[in-house]
Amino acid sequence: MKTESNPIIQSGSSISECEERGCNCEAGAPIRIVPGKPRKNTFTLSIGGFFRSFWQTPDLKIVLLGLSLLVLSLFAERLGLQQPWIMILQLLLLPLAGWSIFKDGFRTLFIKRRFNMNTLMSVASIGAVVLSETYEAIILLLLFTLSEALEGYINDNAREILMEFADLAPKTAIRLTNAGEENVDVDRLQPGDVILIRPADRIPMDGVILAGSSSVNQAPITGESKLIDKTIGETVISGSINGQGVLQVQVSKYAKDNTIQRIIQLVTEAQENKAEQVKYIDRFASVYTPIIFGVAVLVAIVPVLIFNQPFWNVGESYGWLHRSLSLLLVGCPCALVISTPITMISGLTRAAKAGVVFKGGVFLEGLSNAKVIAFDKTGTLTRGEPVVSQVKAVDCEGDAFCPRCDDLVALTSALEAHSSHPLASSVIEEANRRGVASRYSSAQDLMVLEGKGQTGTVNGKTGTVGSLPLFLAEHMTPEEIVQEVLKAESRGESTMLVCDGDRVRGFLSVEDAVRPGVEEVIRQIKAQGLRPVMLTGDNNVVAGKVANQTGIEEFHSALLPEEKLNWLTLLKERYGNVIMAGDGVNDSPALARADIGVAMGGAGNAQVLETADVVLLNDDLEKLPFAIRLSKFVNGLVRQNVVFSLGVKALIAIVALLGLTPLWVAVLADIGISLLVTLNGMRALRFEPGSQISAA
Repeated sequence: MKTESNPIIQSGSSISECEERGCNCEAGAPIRIVPGKPRKNTFTLSIGGFFRSFWQTPDLKIVLLGLSLLVLSLFAERLGLQQPWIMILQLLLLPLAGWSIFKDGFRTLFIKRRFNMNTLMSVASIGAVVLSETYEAIILLLLFTLSEALEGYINDNAREILMEFADLAPKTAIRLTNAGEENVDVDRLQPGDVILIRPADRIPMDGVILAGSSSVNQAPITGESKLIDKTIGETVISGSINGQGVLQVQVSKYAKDNTIQRIIQLVTEAQENKAEQVKYIDRFASVYTPIIFGVAVLVAIVPVLIFNQPFWNVGESYGWLHRSLSLLLVGCPCALVISTPITMISGLTRAAKAGVVFKGGVFLEGLSNAKVIAFDKTGTLTRGEPVVSQVKAVDCEGDAFCPRCDDLVALTSALEAHSSHPLASSVIEEANRRGVASRYSSAQDLMVLEGKGQTGTVNGKTGTVGSLPLFLAEHMTPEEIVQEVLKAESRGESTMLVCDGDRVRGFLSVEDAVRPGVEEVIRQIKAQGLRPVMLTGDNNVVAGKVANQTGIEEFHSALLPEEKLNWLTLLKERYGNVIMAGDGVNDSPALARADIGVAMGGAGNAQVLETADVVLLNDDLEKLPFAIRLSKFVNGLVRQNVVFSLGVKALIAIVALLGLTPLWVAVLADIGISLLVTLNGMRALRFEPGSQISAA
């Protein structure tokens, strides 16, 4: 696949931002797909892989040459060279041995006028040579070079996991033409082309089935374990695996716009949308590094000038210059700075592999901070596939084949033909079932009555379809119809009344079943400390029935769209941060008003991918508890890393100030902390629903 089909953009923060916060870890380096580069299926580390990565380190040959010459300089005295010429020689060789460190450290100091970890490391290595501890300078530079290479290797492996998505969709497809079949690169396919999908093949492009039927495995994209039956007219998504049927699929998008590519783009963009914890640590680190440098200078000078302590090493006792250099090394901010971004990147990647797309680390962080979650009803808690359960015309003849009821369905279908409301599809299906869908042309001059219904012109007359309160207020509705509507609503059915001009024609009632598994989802959400609330435009009886079936205690019914927004504001005032979960189609304003909007069904709906802050690719709520648990797990890892980094550094700093640590011990401690917090943060890649945080 060509690289332009993989719109991967920079993730995390830029390298320049890493430098600004005093770090040179490149944890936020751009994610790129290397064409033709094989990728692993899981995160793995190997010694061989590390050394292959190590030999590709920039300027490595210069560094190794410098280190070799520096080692040889240790024997200069035996060759007759005396001090201070040995020290001068070693100081000249030092920038060569630490080429990348010195180059970046002093460029940052003298050109950008900032401190970063390489500045601290450069000063410490120079100080070691001045103290005649050249062997420590060599160990320091060697360990630091190895640690930089190892951290880069680990981070690259973490990012590679996300790139597996790019390999899910085949690079070629079988295109059907008048001349027969031809194998083509997917980049050459255009919307409207027809491709052939054979049994067990991966589906290369998003499209609509023109011929054939099959069971499709969407687990690689949505995380859904069961097979999905697909037939003519239904959509398939790239990266899915075809079952035993043969399919002819009409391509609906260019390769660069496929669902799989859009998911990758959203996740990589999400890594730029920093969590609050990352922003805070960035701000902290940007002032922390120069403070550490200033404190180290004071440590070297104050005890000497005020307390008459030794500046240089005396016998086996370390002087205050040595102690200040140890403090510089221990104070390196890299461990603190890299821990949060790598944890967030790992969490975002793990979520994407499970079929959950977070559009930013801020939302991954925030999901676990919310106390209440509001649900839309239709299409979210219920299937969103309502069926007409009753049709009652004013002049109904009372038999199974009432022509007046058929005409009522035909009129309602014409009024609802262009509606996006979930109930509209049930009316159109009923019209098709009765064979009256084409009796009237689709309504013209449509006008939506927010939360009440809509009007339009059908067959030269103004027709209205809407709720009982609307008809009681604006139309002379027969008492018999009113009573029938009330009975239907008491059974938990949704109703719509219809008029033709000024004449009320009757009503239809619709049932929408609760989604399987929703009750368990609500139970898990409650167990995690969130309060579920249902907001719906349906009447109180319907809302109460669904609330009872799902285990939701608090619900608010008969809400107009603006009233839903008002309730979200009230919930936020009462509980704090609010999550809103919906289908992403009819509840976009509510998703936007909430602190975090969660929409489901994103794998097959481009609008859903663009609407919400968190997208459940599968068309159900099953992954919502997983997303909340993952959020809590990631936040726990971040807290662990921050506490561990600061705690251990503080302890080693005290030991260094007491003069008990060689320089190489200080740098080894810093390297160890950096690696430990990196590996701990990457535990998010292996998160499973049952995972626990041992210390949060």
